Amino acid sequence: MAELWEGSLEKIDDYRWRIPKSYKPGMRVPGIIYADEKLLKDIRHDKAAEQVANVAFLPGIVNASLAMPDIHWGYGFPIGGVAATDIENGGVVSPGGVGFDINCGVRLVRTNLQYEEIKGKKIEELANRLFSDVPSGVGSKGEIRVTSKEERGILIKGSGWAVSKGYGTEEDLECTEENGAIKGADPEAVSERAYERGKAQSGTLGSGNHFLEIQVIDQLYGRQDCDELGLDLGQVVLMIHSGSRGFGYQICDDYVKNMIHCLQKYNISVPDRQLACAPVNSPEAKQYLGAMRCAANYAWNNRQCLMHLARKAFEKVFFKSWQDLGMFLIYDVAHNIAKIEKHIIDGKERVLCVHRKGATRAFGPGHPALPERYKKIGQPVIIPGDMGRNSYLLAGTQKAMEETFGSTCHGAGRLKSRSAALRSVNFNVLLKELESKGIMIRASGRGTVVEEAPEAYKDVNEVVNVVHNAGIAKRVCRMRPLAVIKG
Repeated sequence: MAELWEGSLEKIDDYRWRIPKSYKPGMRVPGIIYADEKLLKDIRHDKAAEQVANVAFLPGIVNASLAMPDIHWGYGFPIGGVAATDIENGGVVSPGGVGFDINCGVRLVRTNLQYEEIKGKKIEELANRLFSDVPSGVGSKGEIRVTSKEERGILIKGSGWAVSKGYGTEEDLECTEENGAIKGADPEAVSERAYERGKAQSGTLGSGNHFLEIQVIDQLYGRQDCDELGLDLGQVVLMIHSGSRGFGYQICDDYVKNMIHCLQKYNISVPDRQLACAPVNSPEAKQYLGAMRCAANYAWNNRQCLMHLARKAFEKVFFKSWQDLGMFLIYDVAHNIAKIEKHIIDGKERVLCVHRKGATRAFGPGHPALPERYKKIGQPVIIPGDMGRNSYLLAGTQKAMEETFGSTCHGAGRLKSRSAALRSVNFNVLLKELESKGIMIRASGRGTVVEEAPEAYKDVNEVVNVVHNAGIAKRVCRMRPLAVIKG
């Protein structure tokens, strides 16, 4: 049994809790945790709340150290942590505030198919084809081969590289955060080891919590928003969850070590060395941000390639083009990233470095960063759950802009570590449970399935309930899984 966190928490309302600045000498701002009473009990079962307090020590941090309801223990920052630092006032960037799987993210693809058209054998055929045609698993190598020169092109162009090769359309880029490529990527800031790890992994799913999932919409919340998005009950959609693979992991590993010396160099005091950081305008921070953006662009390109392979798999099963199948991208959102953004702080526009670690950007209606088609409803926010329950499509809100730097949760959030799940979950029992719910699994190995068992996660329905009721994202529709493809 994990040791309970018994730190000080003040109830703000039913969905917000404050760790006061007085909790630890040195906190520059309070901590704010988004949760209800039930989720709060789970949150107290590890030291993630202590990490929320530790993040509040970062130089230049503004408003509060934030935590979403899917919060759990991470490296330096909790997973589910959000923090913004004011660049003009000594604000820092911390690799621990981004994480190892840089731009692990999700994209949602609609189809014109209805559940009634594909239930039974067709779902099985689709699952087998996706598992066959999309490389997955640890160290999996993709069919989409790139030269060393092309790899550097991917790091600059992101999804645009894939589209230029015929693996998608310009419309796909329009429906991807940052149009699929964040500016300021610096391939020279990337180590040879990272290049080595990344060169064979473009267009591969990876392992762990990464997945391809065929889903059906089973509940609508915003009829008008669903009409805008062309979504309805019983409609089949495809969700893709993957990141920057070994490439991004190596970049984080390199820079976490490199930044330790910056604490002394810039006279920064933090209670945890995993929060090693440097002022955003320093040479060390600029180098890290250049490398991190390379990994982010690599991840966007990876998900674009995965979507291309998935579209091709659907074409083979239905003998129709993906366009005729209506397989258009709704949106692609990043988790695990630091972005330079403008936000209103105390009535003034400030340039901030916003860390979202296991958190999703959730910009509200009218934001200039959104494509024209989403200016009215706000940014699509895609929240995957575990493979036995639900996933959600939400939309960003103005309240998120005011409270959380335009951020919300990113998933269900783990309750059990991977090793704890391996000890406590029986593979055959789990498979029967999923089959009884009509959920088909295709995976490279038993271990990955057991590690990702539903009982290892919080209930995403409860997590989404909190962010919706707190007003930092609004529910649009809910999906349930039909077939899950894992590494």
